[in-house]
Amino acid sequence: MSDRRKFIHNAGLLSLAAVSGLTPACNPSKKSVAYADKNINLNQAKFSFPKLQISLDRVIKETVGLRPFRKSGFRLEKEMLDKKTIVHNYGHGGSGWSLSWGTGNIASDLAIATGEKNIAVMGCGTVGIATARLLQRKGCQVTIYAKDFHPNITSSKATGTWSPSYTLIEHDKITPQFEATWKEACQYSFNTFQNMLGLNQIVDWVDNYTLSMSEGGFRGHSSRLNIPHLLPKQEVLGASEHPFSFTYAQKQTTLVFNIPSYLEKQLNDFIRFGGKVVMKSFNSLEDIDALPEKCIVNCTGLGAKALFDDKDLIPVSGQLAFLIPQPTFNYRITTTRGYAIPRKDGIVLGGNTIKGNWDTTPDPMQTEKVVQALVEVIDQMKN
Repeated sequence: MSDRRKFIHNAGLLSLAAVSGLTPACNPSKKSVAYADKNINLNQAKFSFPKLQISLDRVIKETVGLRPFRKSGFRLEKEMLDKKTIVHNYGHGGSGWSLSWGTGNIASDLAIATGEKNIAVMGCGTVGIATARLLQRKGCQVTIYAKDFHPNITSSKATGTWSPSYTLIEHDKITPQFEATWKEACQYSFNTFQNMLGLNQIVDWVDNYTLSMSEGGFRGHSSRLNIPHLLPKQEVLGASEHPFSFTYAQKQTTLVFNIPSYLEKQLNDFIRFGGKVVMKSFNSLEDIDALPEKCIVNCTGLGAKALFDDKDLIPVSGQLAFLIPQPTFNYRITTTRGYAIPRKDGIVLGGNTIKGNWDTTPDPMQTEKVVQALVEVIDQMKN
């Protein structure tokens, strides 16, 4: 390159840098921005966190979901009912969405080991549908029997986030065998969800910011049930690295499931590949024994408590409120008083957990509590 061409080339780069504001030496009074490569609009030199539009009049729906919690963790085993084989796959607590494909894979293998090709699946929540689809993929003819479907099922009232060890098992009940099974299920589910990325955003990655006034506020969030490096590394951000009025914000990129489109797609795929759906209630073991299939996979969640006299199974309720959808709100906020999660069907607000509660009636006071907590967070955000 000639000297003249070099001069023109370099001059052009300098001009571009000056226009972009990337030459601090030209303006020594302007301080560099420490978080420039994180969440920032370079042209405006400010945070690019859209503010959540939140108020009670934007609440469009309230629900209470009952998580099927077993003190000893999910039940994943076979038992005989007269001449029929029952494969149990229930009791996932708050981890059903996250573990559905993994425990479904193990349960489907147990069912196939019986040699049966016509298999029944009881329940049409996220665990039941995943199990049914996996049985289809492995060459079985499958019929789903369920008393109800989306949106009138527990799976429709979940937060729909990646939480594979949440409200899953009492810590002192974790055995090496359970831990190994959990890891297998967790990894299989995670891999399956990655294959759904890009499908109309039924699965998506979202940055979660857990807010605290002290760095020690993040202690206690670790679990023995953990697979290192499955998610991106957690970062504890300093006050200059986030727009919230908290001393610390812990950033963790995680998965969100857009529940209505996810459940509709999975059920439509099940039917498209030859599956049958029958609306049916099960009130006794005799109702199960009357099914034509000789192998039945039980994915009834809390329904298994009465059907199979499972005294280890209890409900854990969680109330959610939904704000009008806001496409620009693209991150999650988590505080000790409530959280907000972006989904296509609305901004999900939640934050309470009550063990042993069977009541599914929403409490307006709980919604007001969470809304007020998040209003304070948003009002105090830096501009």
